[in-house]
Amino acid sequence: MRGGDTQTRRLGAVSRAEAGLSLLEVMIALGILLVVSLGILPLGLIAVATTENQGHLAARTTEYSQDKMEQLLTLAYNDAVSDTRVFPAAATGGTGLAIGGSADPSAPAAGYVDYLDVNGNVIAAGNNVPAGWFYRRVWQISSPSANMKQITVTTIVAHAYRLGRTPQSTLSALKSLPF
Repeated sequence: MRGGDTQTRRLGAVSRAEAGLSLLEVMIALGILLVVSLGILPLGLIAVATTENQGHLAARTTEYSQDKMEQLLTLAYNDAVSDTRVFPAAATGGTGLAIGGSADPSAPAAGYVDYLDVNGNVIAAGNNVPAGWFYRRVWQISSPSANMKQITVTTIVAHAYRLGRTPQSTLSALKSLPF
């Protein structure tokens, strides 16, 4: 029995020596984890910026272009006086569906542009560029054929979030006479 006790003691000593991790081993493992994490961090930052620009801001520009398009499509074909730079549209003081405007947000035409705040509320009905605008909507009315008007609305964000191209959306629709 004595031989068995010695063997048990030796096994117990070996088990206790290998039972835990030393502080040095833990620090090395954490160092490796830190290096790997720092390598992946830029990928996370790019993902956040892309999600904000293409997920949130691009969706908003599309929504605000659609809102303006719906407002313009509700006007009568021959309406050339409704002010659609405000919501709801005023009966006079604007361009209605008169031929003109610009679909280029960097070159807005007077009477065919409005500015929205960060929440999508119209902040300017005039032709002056207001401070603090977040979205710019421009629209163009053209006549590709008799009894047909093409309406093009473009919305752009004032600036992109961190990286990437500034989100922009363009919609186009046809309106015919008598509709």
